[in-house]
Amino acid sequence: MTTAANRFYVVLQHLAFWSAVGALLFILYDVGVNPVAGENIWVHRACGIAIAAGFAVGTLRNVPAIELQPFRRTVLIIDLLYLGYLAMALVRFFQVWDDAGTLIPIEARLGLGAAAVFFRELSARRELSWLRLLNPAQLFLTSFLSIILIGTGLLLLPNASNGQLSLLDALFTSTSAVCVTGLIVVDTGSFFAPFGQFVIAALIQIGGIGIMTVTSYFSYFFKGRASYEDQLLLKDLTYAGKISDVFNSLKRVLLLTFTIELAGIIIIFFTIDSDHFDNVGQQLFFSVFHGISAFCNAGFSTLENNLYEPFVRFNYPLQLTVAALFILGGLGFPITSNFLKFLGYKMKRNLLRLETAYTPWVLNINSRIVLSTTIILLAAGTLLFYAFEYNNTLAEHQGAGKWVAAFFGAATPRTAGFNTIDTAALNLNTIMIVFLLMWIGASPGSTGGGIKTTTVAVGTLNLMSLAKGKERIEIFRREISPLSVRRAFAIMLLSLIVIGAAVFLIASFDPDKGLLPIAFECFSAYSTVGLSLGITGTISEQSKIVLIVLMFAGRVGMLTILAALMHRHRHYKYRYPTEDILIN
Repeated sequence: MTTAANRFYVVLQHLAFWSAVGALLFILYDVGVNPVAGENIWVHRACGIAIAAGFAVGTLRNVPAIELQPFRRTVLIIDLLYLGYLAMALVRFFQVWDDAGTLIPIEARLGLGAAAVFFRELSARRELSWLRLLNPAQLFLTSFLSIILIGTGLLLLPNASNGQLSLLDALFTSTSAVCVTGLIVVDTGSFFAPFGQFVIAALIQIGGIGIMTVTSYFSYFFKGRASYEDQLLLKDLTYAGKISDVFNSLKRVLLLTFTIELAGIIIIFFTIDSDHFDNVGQQLFFSVFHGISAFCNAGFSTLENNLYEPFVRFNYPLQLTVAALFILGGLGFPITSNFLKFLGYKMKRNLLRLETAYTPWVLNINSRIVLSTTIILLAAGTLLFYAFEYNNTLAEHQGAGKWVAAFFGAATPRTAGFNTIDTAALNLNTIMIVFLLMWIGASPGSTGGGIKTTTVAVGTLNLMSLAKGKERIEIFRREISPLSVRRAFAIMLLSLIVIGAAVFLIASFDPDKGLLPIAFECFSAYSTVGLSLGITGTISEQSKIVLIVLMFAGRVGMLTILAALMHRHRHYKYRYPTEDILIN
């Protein structure tokens, strides 16, 4: 390529990127600030320029002379589909005045085109290379903090809410959404306008699967390659066994997320009565919002009383769908992927009778522990909930409905946060069970919080091993490593210290709230559950700040925060003599 052609290509890249930035800012002003949204012709023009520049750059990028290294075949195919979408958006741009009355407005289609150009060109730029100076823990914290602050700013826009939202309440809501907690200080359905609800849903989605997962994978995908430093940086964040598996893991995360969410959205749409909505668009948004919120274990709802509304309270197919979504989301991406692989292997060998090579241990040790612990918690929780609440909160349900409500009530404390019964009316013994379930939470690598099922499993196995006088912890013909045991007890101790400190602070700021509701609120916040005994919206500003910190600490993990703040210890080639410490 000649020097002049290369300069033209670089200029065109800058034009595509910055015009996309300008278009998104125009859209943001039009949707979030402009009193008459959707009628600003400059939005259409800015999007048209961005899409045209993006189409030109994308076309040149696929010319063999531009790229010295060939793209993978799948990357090239998707890039061509991307160009096709931009071409369609350009056609719609020229037909903007003849495009009224469609289900998806022209503004939305042009906005999606401009957003596609922005993310496509952002992935090819190197302005964010300074992030490589951060270790994985620091990068993880930085990504969450950035999204929380951006979400706070978006929620403060005039068109995001139907009333005056304070800075602290916007920060609280944004943190709760990004950290997929579900605690609210204002009602999501009535206080926030459609734009604000859309922002909350986007924050939940990004917070659920992780902003680093999205940006890293699409950066790799659009470039067609990734450096060794990038893969090393992301290995710990993706739970990949090998460095070479990093981007395969990212791909599986995104594929699983969107596939399961899409299936859940479709089922939710057809299990709710359309009479409760003004039009199909509202019903579709309800399905999308709750599908995302359920899989990401966020617990947000556009209904005033969450899922305790009459038309949902007795809709058992809807409850089972929502429960299936947050249970799958709470299993964790590595576990779900491994379990699906196991099901495929069994189907090929036993159902289809295909001659496939025998593979031992398709279901790995982590999956076996997580699935066993999850089944035990769900079964025991359902039975206890059914027994304790039979004549209380379950009294209004009949027959199989009682079991569905009991199952939902036992499953949702493990970080989901939805409620189909009146949480404040629970018996004290049920609340104690909910405390335990909230503290345990979901599984590693999932959208949920808590100390995780594997932590409790390892701690329980360690107790049983000590009681039997065994020096090793063994399960499923495998031995648990000492490092896993140390991490498990460190996580449990840190969680109790942080939750205890939060209870002490909130009890000092709001002594009139009572110790039980305050403790319930703190366990719910740290475990990113979202259930409450009804005091979230009435606590003081100081207590809200404590809950914000608690939600953030629970989502990213205290060990991650400590790893981000402390320098890594060097391994020295010596060991001190081992001594036994008197315990008990």
